[in-house]
Amino acid sequence: MTMEFKRSNELRIKAHDLIPGGCHTYAKGDDQYPELSPGFIVRGKGCHVWDVDGNEFIEYGTGNRSVGLGHAYPDVIEAVQRQLANGANFSRAAAIELEAAEALLSMVPSAEMVKFCKDGSDATTAALTLARAATGRNLVACCRDQPFFATNDWFMGTTPLDAGIPKCIKAMTLTFPYNDLASVESLFSKHPNRIACLIMEGAKYVDPPAGYLNSVKEICHRNGALFILDEMITGFRWHNGGAQASYGVDPDLSCWGKALGNGFSVSALTGKRKYMELGGLRHSSERIFLLSTTHGGETHGLAAAIATMNVYQREPVIETLYQRGQRLKTEGTQLIERHGLTKTIQIQGKPCCLIFSTVDELGNPSQALRTLFLQETIKRGILMTSLVVSYTHSNEDIDRTLDAFDGALGVIRNALENGIDRYLIGKPSQSVYRKYNFPSGTPHTT
Repeated sequence: MTMEFKRSNELRIKAHDLIPGGCHTYAKGDDQYPELSPGFIVRGKGCHVWDVDGNEFIEYGTGNRSVGLGHAYPDVIEAVQRQLANGANFSRAAAIELEAAEALLSMVPSAEMVKFCKDGSDATTAALTLARAATGRNLVACCRDQPFFATNDWFMGTTPLDAGIPKCIKAMTLTFPYNDLASVESLFSKHPNRIACLIMEGAKYVDPPAGYLNSVKEICHRNGALFILDEMITGFRWHNGGAQASYGVDPDLSCWGKALGNGFSVSALTGKRKYMELGGLRHSSERIFLLSTTHGGETHGLAAAIATMNVYQREPVIETLYQRGQRLKTEGTQLIERHGLTKTIQIQGKPCCLIFSTVDELGNPSQALRTLFLQETIKRGILMTSLVVSYTHSNEDIDRTLDAFDGALGVIRNALENGIDRYLIGKPSQSVYRKYNFPSGTPHTT
């Protein structure tokens, strides 16, 4: 049966009239998907979602990796419902804030204190503020090979999307490549006693060499800077204790979010007491306005986080993510090989956090091929800008996904022989990090 997106297409026009970009997350925008795709989701259960036209899909990368257990996971929903009956926000702290703090700190042995907030940018930017205040320095360093750290100026100034960000702000963020200790040493040599901190993810697609993260940390400490680990993606996927537990590194500060609340809005900054306490009331030093968010203590988000963490500690969530992901990677790669497309499509990453890439005959990334692959898998009931599994992806779901892969790869094979334009409906998707919406930089006139 052919899928129709009539209602989605009607709502797209209205959405762009009311909301810049048509949605509230650029990664969910129309420019990231083929023309034949669902524009709006109305409900989800486990790893399945239904759009406004009634089409059903097996979804991957759910909620930008924020839904680790699966949509509407019963334990989480029930905990939130119980909490909502008691109110969501008060004029003083709620007791559940202590319960949530104890739960997260028990899962992250390196951390001694925590502040909750609402999104990843809150946490990473607060970590930088704390590091700058603790060291009296202005410069910060972030890994240039890792795609996203914050919507704030300090990071967006390192991307092509730097409109509206003053040059003086951009000049205060330095970058370095992953797995290159010499480049980190070089940054500190070029900017002696000026770098407050270095922030990075523990890994992107592959594990770091043994000792790499601890070596970066040692360079930071030798130069008087803080070592900050961003656990937004790696947290609640690599290990119950995050990438730091997987790789045996003890950061000064770490930042959490995404799957912490199984899709509910909650994030956190954790760290060593000697730094975190600087944002508190029990010292006589200069005050640091660390994090003060109206909704940071919102009770239903914290209830979701507690329930999520309880499931992770009680059930084999991480093990299941690895098992399902490994099967998808192994058998998906076999299908790619069978279709003779190993130079065109690759499945990459750790089993718990897989992506796929598409390249042209010259080995350059191909948005046209990516869009065609998305179009053909969507047509077969799979919604996947990544291949990131959740706890509720079953072996049956993997079976259906591999069947869709098989059919889509056949179309890709034909497109390479006969021309992509004969198969792709509409324009290719585009990278979020581009300077202009359209190649000429001129306004859209249609």
